[in-house]
Amino acid sequence: MRRKIVLSVLFATVVSASAGAATLPDAKDILASVRLQQAQQEIDLQGQLRENEKIVPFRLTQTGPVIRYTFSNPDEALQLRLGENESRLEEVTKSGVEKITPAQFDHKVRGTSVTYEDLALKFLYWQNGRVTGENSIRTRYCWKLELKAPSRQSQYSNVYLWVDKESGALMRMDGFDWNGKLAKRFEVISAQKIEGRWFLKQMRIEEMNPGTGKVQARTYLEIRK
Repeated sequence: MRRKIVLSVLFATVVSASAGAATLPDAKDILASVRLQQAQQEIDLQGQLRENEKIVPFRLTQTGPVIRYTFSNPDEALQLRLGENESRLEEVTKSGVEKITPAQFDHKVRGTSVTYEDLALKFLYWQNGRVTGENSIRTRYCWKLELKAPSRQSQYSNVYLWVDKESGALMRMDGFDWNGKLAKRFEVISAQKIEGRWFLKQMRIEEMNPGTGKVQARTYLEIRK
């Protein structure tokens, strides 16, 4: 029932009686739908992070709200728990599970442009957000959201997020640093159908030079069947 309520808020067009214009949905409702969609998957796939000549393979498994990235050479496992009110990124070792703290968020995954904070998806829980309009991203109709960081624990001061209206999938994310400069851009390049469901196939991650605004590093996250 809860899911139906959230989706109805997302896809309904509300007409203002006084202005005669359509109003935009609430950002909190869209983010709730995204979190719900993210936490419902059951997958076991192979993937890789590719940056120039560097290729970092990993195994991606998910059981409901628990997502795990497993690397080898050396062995490493990062686990994300998507809760109702917050997410929790953990490092899984032979001795147990240890929470990754905000002080570690700028740590780069295997030397790529992807950081621990990026994997943690903390921005999906930020409360200071608004829907700024609608855009088309790679032929998909999306809501565009502006989200503001609740504290300086994040490397991003604010994030612009594009969410597919139909599926609730994240299509693009622009993260700005605390000087208002574009720091990083994530964009879905392609998707694939696996066992009747759509999954990410390739995502491009671009890290910007804060001085010039030009791309200084480009990483691809790729998922294989």
